[in-house]
Amino acid sequence: MKIIQICAAYKPAYIYGGPTMSVSKLSEELVKAGQDVVVLATTANGKTELNVPSGLEQIVDGVKVFYFKRLTKDHTHFSPALFSFLRKLIVEEKKAGRKNELIIHIHAWWNLVSIFSCLVAKIHGVKVVLSPRGMLTNYSLNNRNSKLKDAIHFFLGKNLLKYCHIHATSEKEQEDILETCIPNNTNIIANFVELGDATPTSGSLTAAIPTESSTYQLLFLSRIEEKKGLELLFNALAKVNISWNLSIAGSGEISYLQHLYQLADQLNISSKIKWLGQADKNQKFELLAEHDLLVLSSHNENFANVVIESLSVGTPVLVSTEVGLADYVTKNNLGWVVPNDPDQLMVAIIKSFEDTQKRAQIRASAPSKIKQDFDETTLANKYISMYKHLLGKS
Repeated sequence: MKIIQICAAYKPAYIYGGPTMSVSKLSEELVKAGQDVVVLATTANGKTELNVPSGLEQIVDGVKVFYFKRLTKDHTHFSPALFSFLRKLIVEEKKAGRKNELIIHIHAWWNLVSIFSCLVAKIHGVKVVLSPRGMLTNYSLNNRNSKLKDAIHFFLGKNLLKYCHIHATSEKEQEDILETCIPNNTNIIANFVELGDATPTSGSLTAAIPTESSTYQLLFLSRIEEKKGLELLFNALAKVNISWNLSIAGSGEISYLQHLYQLADQLNISSKIKWLGQADKNQKFELLAEHDLLVLSSHNENFANVVIESLSVGTPVLVSTEVGLADYVTKNNLGWVVPNDPDQLMVAIIKSFEDTQKRAQIRASAPSKIKQDFDETTLANKYISMYKHLLGKS
């Protein structure tokens, strides 16, 4: 079985956050499990390009990766060279009589890399798994503003989605998908997530674990964009009557950041907010461990890797009902889940602050629970089983 992973951006393009990390981790674990994996990606790195050779095989943490230049520097990521190379790989497999051993796994949807790669696969009759990564929801449909994408979806995308086997990362994402399209079929398998070490023997993480404090240390760690609901969080915090500080770790568009700065000023909470910028993967787990609570009040989130990352070091979470892992948090009593409403968010922040016993229990029990539920070997076998089932090799 040969698995071609297709994504517009691959590491080290960490600016794209969770999806980039999940796709790379999936590819690495499949290779460790003995699978033949090839990744096709563009050189996208935000508004810049990765400094990597174009069209030449690179070994990135054990995975064969081919990067291709894109003609558009925006989120469409149009790359004819990638499509041409994909077609070449498919033709080679067909000539060798291995077409029925080939799977193409496409990640995300609202970009031209995904849509035209799917078209190439369909033309050649190759099986396709699509992981929409939160892109097939009413929220994403209603917040798209590209007439070109609307046209492509109307004339091409809808039919291509019917061809795909769709992979959802959570029950909520599956529900969102079924509200927006009629796929071939669907399957739910959690994301691969890099886990932190809650009990290091040395290093700064040990010293970073919170101690008793009268000031509640809150953390937002994600890409900074409208769907993350920071406006809701700011309005909630403006009404909170306890002592708090909020650290914001992530990057975003300058214009949107300026909007948030102005809102914080208007609400008179600027002095309590620390803007940390993009946190690298070495800093991330230290940040998570040294805070009392991770807050993610997103308007829409198919999974939210950061929830698992936070719990892996024992830091409780407060998430909105629109976060894909909200049900997991509720079921396992690993934090607080509230609707996206500033008043209810305010109440939950205060409640979580006062419930020191629950936070202590989460800090003690969450790391082992996360390690068990997100075991890499178990997850890899689930993905391999999905591919084999699609190829009729269950």
